[in-house]
Amino acid sequence: MSTLVMRRPDDWHLHLRDGASLEAVLPFSAARFARAIVMPNLAPPVTSTEAALAYRGRILAALPPGARFEPLMTLYLTDATPAAEIERARASGCVLGCKLYPAGATTHSEAGVTEVRRIDPVLARMAELGMVLEVHGEVTDPQVDVFEREARFIDAVLAPLAERHPRLRIVLEHITTRAALDFVLAARDGIAATVTAHHLLMNRNALFAGGLRPHHFCRPVLQAEADRAALMEAVAGGSPRLFLGTDSAPHARAAKETACGCAGIFSAHAGIELYAEAFELAGALGRLEAFASAHGADFYGLPRSGATLTLVREPWEVPARYAFGRDELVPLRAGGRIAWRLAC
Repeated sequence: MSTLVMRRPDDWHLHLRDGASLEAVLPFSAARFARAIVMPNLAPPVTSTEAALAYRGRILAALPPGARFEPLMTLYLTDATPAAEIERARASGCVLGCKLYPAGATTHSEAGVTEVRRIDPVLARMAELGMVLEVHGEVTDPQVDVFEREARFIDAVLAPLAERHPRLRIVLEHITTRAALDFVLAARDGIAATVTAHHLLMNRNALFAGGLRPHHFCRPVLQAEADRAALMEAVAGGSPRLFLGTDSAPHARAAKETACGCAGIFSAHAGIELYAEAFELAGALGRLEAFASAHGADFYGLPRSGATLTLVREPWEVPARYAFGRDELVPLRAGGRIAWRLAC
């Protein structure tokens, strides 16, 4: 197959940042996706409906002329989030869910939830109103091995949470392990997961290929080859519980190439092309459209996109860097090649 025409996909997990950074990265996603769930971990975080709507306005204002892209907003949960804020978010019609960051788990998560039972009243109200809980699934205990934090979170936090709130719809974001995959596929109705292209295409060896590779550092981290292979097999199998979420997370080059580099991989420049590579490697290109354009919309209760997108199998060289405000941004596969190219 040299040409792939598909329903325009959606990105169910995206970081757009703000200000000049937003203006630098938004065109990449707007060129490829019909909609995106926009993460709320700005500085300061998006903790109120008012802030979410203001952020949405800034995103729409930054869109390139003629772009047809809809930002779907989320709230950042804290220990002090009131249930009344969930009601305001639902009534807005623009906020689809709330993001649970364990405090200290990843970029700008310091204001996140310190103990999940503290927000049980908020989760109960979310369940009643049909709001989706998007979860960053890692424990933050420094005594827990970094490669085991996702599995430990599922056992200690997520499984009990899902049992206490049986009507709450939950997306476990950017799953990385067989343990997470097994949990999601065997879970009750209303539980799903997003899968990134980088966790499908790379294992943890990529962190050390030819030396320490800071631009391959993300949270949760890349995992063992057995985990990567399990994810690839599962998405190729077509489960409707799994759908596309790039978790494209831009950081300035100076913030990555430093003594304590930020976690995050920027992949929006090839946000659908990298998935095409992965599905082709798995021998499952025919299932890419459902994964990218149907499963997520169905889970969130939204209509599937009516537009189309065309990819051609034509390798192209990824630039070494992109402009990023006053700094620069190093994309995934910088200086390398990607097998599929966006045509229209």
